[in-house]
Amino acid sequence: MSIRHGILALLRGGPRYGYQLRVEFEASTAATWPLNIGQVYTTLSRLERDGLVTPAGADEQGRALYAITETGRVELERWFATPVAQSDRPRDELAIKIAMAVAGADVDVGAVIHTQRTATMRTLQALTRAKRAADGLAQRLVLDGLIFKAEAEQRWLDHCEAVSKASKEKNT
Repeated sequence: MSIRHGILALLRGGPRYGYQLRVEFEASTAATWPLNIGQVYTTLSRLERDGLVTPAGADEQGRALYAITETGRVELERWFATPVAQSDRPRDELAIKIAMAVAGADVDVGAVIHTQRTATMRTLQALTRAKRAADGLAQRLVLDGLIFKAEAEQRWLDHCEAVSKASKEKNT
């Protein structure tokens, strides 16, 4: 659930109101995942119900603020530490996870990338084994497609790591 975890990641930086969360989410993901404001408030209600966020008063203009709870922080850390499975990507959750990790000042982006790289390598190895055992051209082509996607993901993760390190060095 990228919206859920994206909102938690943004709230980690301090209390926010709904529209602010929508704008910051879209900015962090380069608008690859536009959010309906209704989605934001529905998600905030569910997060509050689940004890992951709590009302935090109102800003000077009277907008309701929300803050992440300790339970929410634990859930967010679990999400950052868990690799994204290929089957969990109706939208590119990995790209959103990397964007949110980069946007969060206290997230170890290198660790998030390393965890994903390890999981992707395991997937690539399993796909290669499955291709050797595949019966027929159709299965091999499907597996080839999955292998190519995993290889491309590895290259992209290498790129993310290099750009992240270069940016970090530039800012120090």
